[in-house]
Amino acid sequence: MILCCGEALIDMIPTPTLAGPEGFVPHVGGAIFNTAIALGRLGIPTGMLTGLSTDMFGIQLAAALKASHVDTSRAVVSNRPTTLAFVQLNGGQATYNFVDEGSAGRMLTPVDMPTLTTDVSALYLGGISLASEPSADAYIALLKAEGAQRPVMIDPNIRPGLVDNIPAYRSRLEGAIGLADLVKVSDEDLEWLVPGPSSLKSKATALLELGPDAVILTRGAEGATGYLKSGAEVQIPAVRAKVIDTVGAGDTFNAGVLAHLFDAGELTKMTVSGITPETLQSAIEYGAKVAAITISRAGANPPWRSEVG
Repeated sequence: MILCCGEALIDMIPTPTLAGPEGFVPHVGGAIFNTAIALGRLGIPTGMLTGLSTDMFGIQLAAALKASHVDTSRAVVSNRPTTLAFVQLNGGQATYNFVDEGSAGRMLTPVDMPTLTTDVSALYLGGISLASEPSADAYIALLKAEGAQRPVMIDPNIRPGLVDNIPAYRSRLEGAIGLADLVKVSDEDLEWLVPGPSSLKSKATALLELGPDAVILTRGAEGATGYLKSGAEVQIPAVRAKVIDTVGAGDTFNAGVLAHLFDAGELTKMTVSGITPETLQSAIEYGAKVAAITISRAGANPPWRSEVG
C-alpha cells in the first residue's frame, strides 16, 4: 500500500446562513488527508499515518477515511483536539488560518512513529505536518528510518503563515527533499524554496541537485512541467474545467500521479530512480485529469475511479 503520512484536519468553510451572515461548516481536509482519500477512491491500497482525536471532528475524519477505503490502523489516537483550518475563498482561491496548538496531529513525536511492515510499499509526506514541531520531527524521523527501502513522494505545500522558525523549516524541507524520490511543488512553493530572480527551471534544477529523481512543477491553468535528474523535461497542459474552487486540487493531482505509477507497476525504488520522461508524462497527465474533476466541484471532493474514465 501507499502510506500517506501527515495532517488530517477540519476545514471550516464559510457558508451563508439563514440569518444572512456567513457561518463556518466543518469539512474533512488536510493536504495529506485529501491525497489519502483521493488514492482510496481511485482504488489504490492506501493507509494513513496521522494523529487523530477522539473528539467529534476526529470521529468525522476517521469515518471519512473508512468510507474511502483508507486503512487507519497506523493512526495515533489521543484525546487532544483536532486541528481546525478556517478557510477564506476569494475568486475560488483558498487561504487558511490554522488553529493547531496542542492538537492531536501536531503533538506527535518520533516515539509515536511505527516500524513499517513490508506491505507499505511507498510513502507520501508533506503539508503542514512538516512545518510544525514536534510532528515535523516525527515525520522526518520516519522518513530517515523507512525511506531508503521505499519510493518517497513529497509535496511541501508551504503555508508561510504557519511557520515560526523559517531557517529551521527551510533546513528541514531541504533535508526531506534530499531523501525523496519524487517532489511536487507549485510555482509559489518553488519561489519560496528557492528565492531570487532565476527562472523556474533553474529553481527546479536546484531542487533536483538536493537528491530527488524528478521534480514536478504545477502552475495552475498553465499546466505542469516535469524535470528529471537526467536533464529531460516534459510539459503537460492543464485540463480544461469549470472552476468552482481549488480546494484539494494539488492534493488530488498528487494522488493521480501516485495512482498511475502504482497501477503501471512503476512505483518501486528501482523504477522511480530510473523513471523515463514517457512514464513521468503519463503520470502527470493522469494527475491533471483527476484534479480537473476536483476543481469542478466545491471543496476537497476527489473523484472515484469510475468518474475518471
